[in-house]
Amino acid sequence: MPRLRLPLAALALALALPGWWIDARVFFACWLVAWWFGLGLVLGGLTNIWIHRLSGGRWGEALRPPVQWTARRMPWVIVLFLPLAAGLGLLYPWARGDAAWTAGLARPAFVTAWLEPTAFWIRMALYALAWWWMARPSVPQRKGRVAGALALHVVLSSLASVDLLMSLVPGWFSTAFGLVVLSGQATGATALSVLRLAHAAADPKPPWRDLGNLMLMWVMVWAYVAFMEFLIIWAENLPREIAFFVPRLQTGWVWVSLALALVMFVLPTLALLWRAIKDDPRRLRGVAAVVLAMQLVNTAWLVLPSVAPHSLLGWWLVPLLALAMGLALFGGPAAEPARLSGAGHAHP
Repeated sequence: MPRLRLPLAALALALALPGWWIDARVFFACWLVAWWFGLGLVLGGLTNIWIHRLSGGRWGEALRPPVQWTARRMPWVIVLFLPLAAGLGLLYPWARGDAAWTAGLARPAFVTAWLEPTAFWIRMALYALAWWWMARPSVPQRKGRVAGALALHVVLSSLASVDLLMSLVPGWFSTAFGLVVLSGQATGATALSVLRLAHAAADPKPPWRDLGNLMLMWVMVWAYVAFMEFLIIWAENLPREIAFFVPRLQTGWVWVSLALALVMFVLPTLALLWRAIKDDPRRLRGVAAVVLAMQLVNTAWLVLPSVAPHSLLGWWLVPLLALAMGLALFGGPAAEPARLSGAGHAHP
């Protein structure tokens, strides 16, 4: 299977490329979904390691090898963002200067200057440099660097979510959006680490109950901040603020919203309350697989309704592009994290 991952990734990409011809705008939106999902798996895993370095515990020692393995893919994750340059004008109203942006709601001059293509690409370069530095193995060696990396991640990745996801909707803003996105990334990354550990012959055995509790914590944090964001916007009911939720509640995406609430929050929460599930790696692996898949759906929910809420093309393109990027970036042998465990314990 490891030898076939690159041919399979190429095949999935080839099957998705006709979508570029059918609807280039939706194609680039799906590329953004797959890329942001992959980026989140790296950054979310690093978040867990940074928190562990500041707090301690066996759970972090178990997570470190698979997270380090994933973090080594960061340069390739950054490279995979570059194709979006061809679709910038198709995705973002501020980049193509359409009526929704040029003649829409009044905006402060700062917003207009911030969402200017040259400034945008300067920030993307700064984000890329910061993400590359954060993923370096030397960062977790000192608590000062860890604290700086964690703070930098919260600030810069929140700004990146504004630039790449929030700005898809002209005039919409939410101060909680960054927290929603970052908690979702950590949730998916924790699920991926659990899956890789469950497939690896790790010795000593990982503390499965602690890992299950960690995944439960992130699921609940994501659900809390996402619901509070929705509740506040729903209560205020202001035209500018509801622009994000209207296409998600008044189109077929409402069923995806309900599925996220049920399958990404309610069911994993109920399952992870049981020690019999958290102590059994096979059962915990099943919960992690569901959470990881739903994080991909959640990422699609953040992007696609803002671009083309009535298009069904995304249901074909997102799985193919996510499969292509996932195999190319993270499709290595499951035993590799175990082989890295010696390096994982080298840090003081």
